Amino acid sequence: MTQNGNRRQVHRKGNPYLWIGLFMTGTAVLVALVGAFWTPSSTTAMSAAERFCGPSLRHPFGTDNFGRDILSRVMKGAGSTIFISSLVVLLSGGLGIVVGALTGYFGGLLDEIIMRFTDAVNGFPSILLALVMISILGSGKKNLILSLGIVFTPSFVRIVRSEFIRLRDADYISRARLMGVGRLRILFVHILPNIFSTFWVSVMIGFNNGILAESGMSYLGIGVRPPDASLGEMLSDAQGYLLRAPWYALAPGLTIVWIVLGFSLLSEGIRQNSGEASDGK
Repeated sequence: MTQNGNRRQVHRKGNPYLWIGLFMTGTAVLVALVGAFWTPSSTTAMSAAERFCGPSLRHPFGTDNFGRDILSRVMKGAGSTIFISSLVVLLSGGLGIVVGALTGYFGGLLDEIIMRFTDAVNGFPSILLALVMISILGSGKKNLILSLGIVFTPSFVRIVRSEFIRLRDADYISRARLMGVGRLRILFVHILPNIFSTFWVSVMIGFNNGILAESGMSYLGIGVRPPDASLGEMLSDAQGYLLRAPWYALAPGLTIVWIVLGFSLLSEGIRQNSGEASDGK
């Protein structure tokens, strides 16, 4: 094994960001999957006798102002947040790949128009643009996913475009053109697989942005709506009871921090691995 190969292998084994990030995101996804099929208690059943019960064996995270089990609602809320974020990243990442590949490879007037548009969009806070779109389309899960997906697309477009510009004149691409390989095959078979190391870092960051945006929208009451559980909506309900029932806000708040921190560490781990692999080429 070469010296560079040894260094990459040691780097992967000793990359704490990657492994801690995988553990944190893995546990969050596992809890979300379990919550989709089973929760310790009903997430909608109310009980006046059990309002604001503290953490106990029956309710490990306590109960809320309606007597609902917070642990069960956190499990459902985490699943809802991760699911919506996944769809947002799928939509924005998919559009970003197609638009970024075409503009980066072909360039020209269309590239200039799209880049000026993305510059204009990136000049505004993404949450503000999403709020404007939701005010036009209306609230709800579908419109939330559509709005955030469109708003997050320009960041993916810029990353994919820059990678295609970097690779479009590479030697192996020039040889493929000389051999008569079609343009679509060059785009999505020869170039696209070689940008995934960079693209996956952007995907992890996109998950972070999607989770924070969904939680913020639900906190404002324009995302996931009751009786469906949402981490942001739980924080909104809990803000009036911080002194009386601090556990009410603590559970969903720490869950959001756990998920976001996990994806942040995972993106850093992927970035370090891809950077080490590039250095070893």
